[in-house]
Amino acid sequence: MFSFLRWAFFAWLVLTSPAVLAEPPIVAAASSLQFVMPELAERFQAQGGAAMRVNYGASGNLSRQIAQGAPFALFLSADEQSVLTLYEAGLTKGAGVIYAVGRLAWLQPAERGDLPPGDAPLSAVREAIDAYRAGQGRPRIALANPEHAPYGVAARQALQHAGLWDAVAPLRLLGENVSQAARFALADEARGGLVAYSLALAPAVAEQAEHRLIPADWHAPLRQRMVLMPAPGDSARAFYDWLQGQEAGAVFARFGFQPPGDVDGR
Repeated sequence: MFSFLRWAFFAWLVLTSPAVLAEPPIVAAASSLQFVMPELAERFQAQGGAAMRVNYGASGNLSRQIAQGAPFALFLSADEQSVLTLYEAGLTKGAGVIYAVGRLAWLQPAERGDLPPGDAPLSAVREAIDAYRAGQGRPRIALANPEHAPYGVAARQALQHAGLWDAVAPLRLLGENVSQAARFALADEARGGLVAYSLALAPAVAEQAEHRLIPADWHAPLRQRMVLMPAPGDSARAFYDWLQGQEAGAVFARFGFQPPGDVDGR
């Protein structure tokens, strides 16, 4: 018994030590935020805010992790439904807010064929289909998996709008999330891909690629909603509030996101 009490006391000291208690809150963030989130977190810290740990992934996958008990404090989704489903299940602190409206873009490696014109932004997909049917190779078209990635859903809708979804089936290269889809779009075997506009604008991507914005009415609006978990802590709550301010809004805008009030994404 004495040994057990000593062990329990030691465990209590470890778990309540400042080093453990000071662990940064974990933020679950959609992959479309991979390049914008580091700047947001850095600016928040520069103004006296706490450090954040960020886990990126497809919104559907992150939502499932939360439902299974993942210790996130804040969830920034690339859609609304992933958040609202959690809210309806009683797993969040309220229904959250829309923090940005995303856009979809065609992304292709620099100098890999002509960039599609603005009035036919998916012409490269049609060319890839024609080349495949003519036996001229298998130029792949990358997109995020629509089963759990909101930008994958938007990509499917855009391809359906252009009448290309079924025809492009043998050429599809599905990423686990939209960030992976962007990497696939720049691979040697790819003609390009449909990805988040925010990723296409990131300097690390823009220096090796070119892009064409997809008309907003070719897919459902990408209303991106964020929400706090039931016991987020003061630091995560402060970051949540800060993300709704003007400075954060300016950073989002620079990466191609539109403001929350622009719910139609136009």
